[in-house]
Amino acid sequence: MKILDACCGSKMFWYNKQEPHTTYMDIRHEILRYKDRHLERTAEINPDIIGDFRNMDFADETFDLVIFDPPHLIKAGKTSWLAQKYGTLDLMSWKNDIKKGFDECLRVLKPSGALIFKWNEDQIPFKEVLKIIQKQPILGDKKSKTRWSIFIKN
Repeated sequence: MKILDACCGSKMFWYNKQEPHTTYMDIRHEILRYKDRHLERTAEINPDIIGDFRNMDFADETFDLVIFDPPHLIKAGKTSWLAQKYGTLDLMSWKNDIKKGFDECLRVLKPSGALIFKWNEDQIPFKEVLKIIQKQPILGDKKSKTRWSIFIKN
């Protein structure tokens, strides 16, 4: 099985941050140090591949599973720990960026593959994202602020 995490960040939700079937990709490679409630924290963004989810350098139909957890913030201070840790979307282009990213994830997904999409509704409602990507998940979390949804390639 070949897996792609297209926006791995610091691999926060991975139990094994070096999962052998997975290619970790992110646009950044850096070590962040920040304060969180009086605690000094570190987040290491160390992907296998530096790349942009809007234009991936992979052949069509390469992966069995793609995880897409793009930035979801459009309003955050440039130096805020949230912006540093999760990244931000551009206020003017975020709709186009998410659409391009979702389309790229589907492009590199095999026909029998699944796409796991993670989105936090804090600033942009999930239903607005669904309108932009023009796809419906087959299943997912319908009630929490952070949504995990599964899409299949049609």
